[in-house]
This record gives sequence, structure tokens and C-alpha cells, in this order.
Amino acid sequence: MTTTAPTTNGRVIALAHYASRALLEGVLTRHGATFEQSVTLRAVVVAGDSVDRDALVSDVIGSLKADETLVRGVIDGMTDTKLLEQDPAQASRLRLTQAGRELYESTTSETAEISARLYADIPAEDLAVAGRLLTLITHRANAELAARA
Repeated sequence: MTTTAPTTNGRVIALAHYASRALLEGVLTRHGATFEQSVTLRAVVVAGDSVDRDALVSDVIGSLKADETLVRGVIDGMTDTKLLEQDPAQASRLRLTQAGRELYESTTSETAEISARLYADIPAEDLAVAGRLLTLITHRANAELAARA
């Protein structure tokens, strides 16, 4: 590993992303889950007790930059395998099942341990700068994508 910091660019960001994602995918594979399912579970948890199906589709499309058909297929598959279920109080909403909650909690716990090791000893100021930089790049990339739509 080099101790000289490279200039931040798309390649450096991509290498960090794919290395981290490979670690996440290893955890997910052990639990029989996919990356797309993980993103969907997180979106439901962040939304609260339940989430409108169309809002969930939009959220996951925005996160993954994926095709709507793919995302709807992931959500339908998660309903079929009982990770998600229709909210009995409101038919247009989905919520986690017990199995979905357990999957989310176990994979989140395992990845939190990995993240702790990856981010250990990085000064808070550096993390804050990186967070601002990556947020700005994300906003700009999303604006570029919106302009092309």
C-alpha cells in the first residue's frame, strides 16, 4: 500500500467503492441475499414501519441507478420470499417481515464490524472532508443524469 495520497478522481472513488462492496457482497452471500435486496431492506427501515410501494421503487431506483423493471422485480421477489409483506393497515404500503428484519439486522451488524475496521484511525476531520466531497460529487452526477433523462 502506498502512503502517498493520490488525487481524488473517479478511479480512486470506484476502487474504494468496489473493494468495500466486495466485502459487503461476501456478507450478503453468506446470508443468501443480494446487494439489491440489501438496498431495498435499508430503504424500508429508513422509511419507518412501512413505506408506500411506489415510493420504495423510486428510492431504490435512485440509490441503484437501476431500471424500474429490475427494482420492481426485486421487491416482488422479496415479497414472494417473505422478506417484505403488504401492510395490513394500508394495502399500498410494504413492511419488513420478521425474516426481513432479521436479515437486515444480521447483515448490518456484520458489515458494521467490517466498516469499523476500514475506518479505524482515520481522523474525524478527514472523514468529514471525504463525506462533503463525495456528497458534492453525487449531487453533480445526479444532476448530470437528470439532464440526460
